[in-house]
Amino acid sequence: MPGLVGMPMATRIVLLHATPIAMEPIQAAFAQRWPDAEIVNLLDDALTIDRARESELTGKMIERFVSFGQYAHGIGADGILVTCSAFGPAIEKLGEALPIPVIKPNEAMFKAALAHGSRIGMLATFGPSVPTMTDEFDEFVAGQDRPATLRTVLVDRAIDLLRKGDAQTHNELVAARAPELADCDAIMLAHFSTSRAAALTRAAVGKPVLTAPEAAVDLMKHLVDQRGSTS
Repeated sequence: MPGLVGMPMATRIVLLHATPIAMEPIQAAFAQRWPDAEIVNLLDDALTIDRARESELTGKMIERFVSFGQYAHGIGADGILVTCSAFGPAIEKLGEALPIPVIKPNEAMFKAALAHGSRIGMLATFGPSVPTMTDEFDEFVAGQDRPATLRTVLVDRAIDLLRKGDAQTHNELVAARAPELADCDAIMLAHFSTSRAAALTRAAVGKPVLTAPEAAVDLMKHLVDQRGSTS
């Protein structure tokens, strides 16, 4: 395009999506917290469909996911942010294979939650993500100075309604289950898609309610800036 020759290239962050309902919250977070980043969206919603049919994350699916991420690297990603929480081991393998920052959707949120205390609650809407997120949380806690526990409430029907476009009922269902975690020091909304329910959930409980997108953007910017300063 005229006028663009010679302009410095923006930092390219590739977002790997396994469901379209995760796209809007993270795009809004980038617009607010890192508007200068160049965002590229890659979606393979077959990943979520097939993951829901499996009792565990299989080796074949991990290979599929790594290939997905390698494509992102091939189109010039300076960093890769995964927006689905059901692929933890696959994200780790991808990170080991690439020379750029690759971050899980929730690691920054874990850190923020532990700043509020050791009893952490989580509201989830996609059942297959719960075991991998629990493992990630336990691994994160193991590297900290103090123990912490995680208790998860799985909100039935909410994600199906959101996929059908009924965000309001999704948000109400999530918020309605929050009082079950009222004895926790902080409550995490497990998925990027669940962050839509933050306002209603905060109104339902007098506890800190944390979402993943904003924390993930801040972490990615820090890692990219850090890499740039040492290269």
